[in-house]
Amino acid sequence: MRVAVLKGGFSSERDVSLVSGKACARALKNEGFDVIEIDVSVNLWEQLSKADPDIVFNALHGDWGEDGRVQGVLDLFGAPYTHSGLMASALAMDKHRSKIIFGDMGINVPYGFLVPRDTVSIEHPMKPPYVIKPNGQGSSKDIFIVQTDDEPIKNIKNKDLMGEMVLIEKFCPGKELTVTVMNGKAIGVTEIVPTSSWYDFDSKYTKGGSKHILPAIIDKEVSDLCLTWAVLAHNALGCRGITRSDFKFNDDKQSNLSKSDSLVMLELNTQPGMTPTSLVPEQADKIGISFDKLCRWIVEDATWPR
Repeated sequence: MRVAVLKGGFSSERDVSLVSGKACARALKNEGFDVIEIDVSVNLWEQLSKADPDIVFNALHGDWGEDGRVQGVLDLFGAPYTHSGLMASALAMDKHRSKIIFGDMGINVPYGFLVPRDTVSIEHPMKPPYVIKPNGQGSSKDIFIVQTDDEPIKNIKNKDLMGEMVLIEKFCPGKELTVTVMNGKAIGVTEIVPTSSWYDFDSKYTKGGSKHILPAIIDKEVSDLCLTWAVLAHNALGCRGITRSDFKFNDDKQSNLSKSDSLVMLELNTQPGMTPTSLVPEQADKIGISFDKLCRWIVEDATWPR
C-alpha cells in the first residue's frame, strides 16, 4: 500500500511540518508501507497525480495545511486521507468561530472578540491582562500577552501574517493542560510546564522548552471534565482521526470559583505535532501504542470523503 506523506508546505509552520512529516514517514516505512514524501507546493494536484498514492497522510501544519483548503483538494482527488475533513478543519482553525460552537455546547471558553489589527496598535481593546493572537494560526506564533495598561503594542501593526482581524481574549492564568482524542475517545491529560513564562513557540519546539507531566497531577473532577470536553468539542466540529484540545486550569486556592468554572478550553488542533516526543504520541505511548503503531492507526483510519 502506497502512502503519500504531505509535509512542509508554505505556511509559517513549514519547519514544524517538515519534522512531523519526516518522523511519520519513517514510522510508516517501519510498518511496511510504501512511502513517498511530498513537500507540498502550489502544484499539489500534480504532485499527488505523479505519486499515485492509495492513501494520503496529511502531516501539514498551519494555514493551507489544516484550515480546510488542502482538505478540499484531497476531497477532489478522491484518495482516502487522514485527520479531519474540510468543514471540521476550517472551523477548528478559526478560533473565534470554534469558540462560539464550544460555548454553545456548554464548554467554558475565554471571553474574547475579533478586532482590526490596526486598532489594537492604537488603543487597548479591553482592560489588561489580555491576549492578542491570530485567529487562524497554530503553534503559538505571533501571540502577545498584554499585562499592563501602558502603551498598546505598536509593532503589531506590522505583523501582516496575523491577518487584518486579530482575536482578543481575556488572559486566563493557571496550568496548561492538553488532551488527545483518538478514535472518538479521550486518552489522557498532560500538564505542560514551560520553562519560559508561558507555552510559546519556543517552549513547544525547542529541546528542553517545556516539561510534560503525564498524567497531570490535578483533581479527578478537573481531569474528567477535560476528557469530557475534549470529546464533546471533537464531535461538535465533526472531527476525525486524532485531535488535541488545550485547556487552562486556574488552581488558585484563594479563588472563589468552582473547579468547573476555573477550567477553560483554549482551542482544538486537528493537525497536532507528530514526532515521537510530541504531546499526542506521548499520550498514545502511555496507553501502550508506540509511535509507529500510532502512525499505522492513523493510516488505517483514513477514508474518503472525510
